Amino acid sequence: PMATITFAGGALFTDFTFEDWYFTFVDRAVSAGLFTGRGNEFDPCNNITRAEFAAALANLAGVDASAYSGTSCFSDVSATDWYSGAINWVASMGYMNGMGDGTFGASNSITREQICVALANYAGLSSSGNSAAFNDDSEIAPWAKSAVYACRDLGIVTGMGGNTFAPKSNAQRAQACTMVLKAYDLGL
Repeated sequence: PMATITFAGGALFTDFTFEDWYFTFVDRAVSAGLFTGRGNEFDPCNNITRAEFAAALANLAGVDASAYSGTSCFSDVSATDWYSGAINWVASMGYMNGMGDGTFGASNSITREQICVALANYAGLSSSGNSAAFNDDSEIAPWAKSAVYACRDLGIVTGMGGNTFAPKSNAQRAQACTMVLKAYDLGL
């Protein structure tokens, strides 16, 4: 069997091709240093973890996360974890919170509404009230609603088809990559 190797953003990946809907987003996000792969794979259809998203947000901000490495206030984040600096930074800035039980949930998948909240906190976004409601608006947590619609107002999110948002769904790496790149393109 032959392997397909895709050159994207200066890296070689074996798990997608230029024909996939997310190719351009991954290519540009990797080139801009916003995302990295997992070795020779990007894992575009796998869920992104909260730690990986914290790292992407630090990359978007241009922060040297290693300056924040070390002891964490979260019981599930060790000073030696590759993501400790990014998590310490997002928490210290108030962009992402822990799980309410003393943990950050570093290895947990991040939901689509949690990404919107993190991006809105980071960029100081609030909804203009101009966006029409998603058909599944009642499923969006009250604490995330303004952030979701602020991201929709700017085109960072568009939904999942059928005018739904799927707020509680775990975000795939390709989806998160697309959202972060759109924020980057907006200069956030």
